[in-house]
Amino acid sequence: MTDQNPYTVVLIVPTGIGASMGGYAGDAIPIAKALAASCDRLITHPNVMNGAQMYWPLPNTLYVEGYALDRFAAGTWGLQPTQKNKVGVIFDQAIEPDLLQRHIQAADAARAALGLDITGYILTDEPLGVELKTADSGASWGTVARLDSLLRAADKLISQGATAIAVVARFPDNPGAEVLQAYRHGQGVDPLAGAEAVISHAIVREFQVPCAHAPALSPLDLDPEISPRSAAEELGYTFLPCVLVGLSKAPTFTTNYQANSGAIWGASVDAVIVPASACGGSALLSFAASKTKIITVAENHTRMSVYPADLEITAISVSSYLEAIGVVIVDRAGMSLDSFTPQITPLRQFS
Repeated sequence: MTDQNPYTVVLIVPTGIGASMGGYAGDAIPIAKALAASCDRLITHPNVMNGAQMYWPLPNTLYVEGYALDRFAAGTWGLQPTQKNKVGVIFDQAIEPDLLQRHIQAADAARAALGLDITGYILTDEPLGVELKTADSGASWGTVARLDSLLRAADKLISQGATAIAVVARFPDNPGAEVLQAYRHGQGVDPLAGAEAVISHAIVREFQVPCAHAPALSPLDLDPEISPRSAAEELGYTFLPCVLVGLSKAPTFTTNYQANSGAIWGASVDAVIVPASACGGSALLSFAASKTKIITVAENHTRMSVYPADLEITAISVSSYLEAIGVVIVDRAGMSLDSFTPQITPLRQFS
């Protein structure tokens, strides 16, 4: 591929739907790392790259919040790569003083140890009032009682020079004993993810700046049977480090198309990879209406049941992410997938 046409892949693992891979704490990062090595440019979202205190920055990977990814796929927003963002942090007024101090120390550590540019923090003028919900499908969602307070805080940080916003909201400590137990043991849905999406979507929609969220929770009791997929969330008092790292170089957004500006637009995406049962998202539907190849992965089970055939989407169906990476490599090389099957059908004659 030439520099003018980098092979671009979008990796989507929707949040809060119990994905068996990517539904836990950073457990999709190995998939992203391998995909990033197989293409010129990878675009993905915080649910894939966030792993509490575990993170792995990838130089050719763009960290794009879900609402912005929808707009990018629809062709209304472009992504402008950046070398450095000035990250402002919003803390929910409901966070207890000791827990708040732990998070402030985590931000200071990111400045001292990672060299991140964090402009400062602000407390919301009202407790945000996060409530967690579960849909009949088992997917998680939630509400935020004082979104207005959240938006006021973001506006103040942006006026002080922040170009990206990290949010730490106080979440309920016990979303349900059975739900939490299942998640910690690698068998359930992340009970926090749906409400987290509400928070980041609101800021990105209102201000068109990168945003991601980390929940504030009291440390859980030790459980020696924790699943490796959930273990990153057991390591400390905060999930903030991965968010600060992701936002530090997250692309900014533009609605003004200009040739040679360096912005990336949805039309340049070569392939999108998504769990086979989760094809109903806005970004996927937009990409499916374009020339972008849709690759669906069967082994990544979710609580959804929206398959390509249900929506008359033409897709390349694969069993695993390893196979999806193979499809990307073959397509990037400009070869036909038919050449990699035991039987090649004879050439057709057209009348």
